[in-house]
Amino acid sequence: MTLRNADCGSGIDRGSRMSRRAMLELLAGAPAAAALVWTPVEARQAHEHAEAARAQAAPYKRKFFTAHEYATVALLVDLIIPRDERSGSATDAGVPEFMDFMMIDQPRRQVAMRGGLALIDRLSEDRFGKRFANLTDAQRRQLLDEIAYTSNPDAGLSHHIAFFNSFRDLTASGFWSTKMGIHDLQYQGNVFVDEWAGCPDTALKKLGVS
Repeated sequence: MTLRNADCGSGIDRGSRMSRRAMLELLAGAPAAAALVWTPVEARQAHEHAEAARAQAAPYKRKFFTAHEYATVALLVDLIIPRDERSGSATDAGVPEFMDFMMIDQPRRQVAMRGGLALIDRLSEDRFGKRFANLTDAQRRQLLDEIAYTSNPDAGLSHHIAFFNSFRDLTASGFWSTKMGIHDLQYQGNVFVDEWAGCPDTALKKLGVS
């Protein structure tokens, strides 16, 4: 199933809720959350496309996500990597655009992403009667606390947890491979050392070697 845009084959009308049939079809694809993994080359290409799009004067035009999905992605990535005193947030770094490009022409990954976002909305409706984007900040954090940890023994949340962990990894990959993310890591590159005295004793002790 190829879902190239918001209106093609998704079973979702813009601004409306999913039909039960569409929901079940997407939930069937949720176990494919492990498909949300890309090679470094694919990730770099997606970043290049996303950064080029952001550099244009016109607003970014999403190519895969529906308007509702894109809003949900933006909320999720900023809850995972919020703005702080050292750097901007995941959306400031262009992570939603990065993810949108990553989805293009990747049918299995598209189903995993779309199904996973549907899972988040279904859980949100079960808990609070509203989709994730319509919750308060406190409610969003409460919901994510349920699915953020693989140690959660609730078997009914296993697919939610698998998806969110994959989504969180993708968010991190998207953020820390940007200029903003690299600056956030305070990476200084290779530094020339005049004299190498060996690995420090404290580091050796921590590794348990001598």
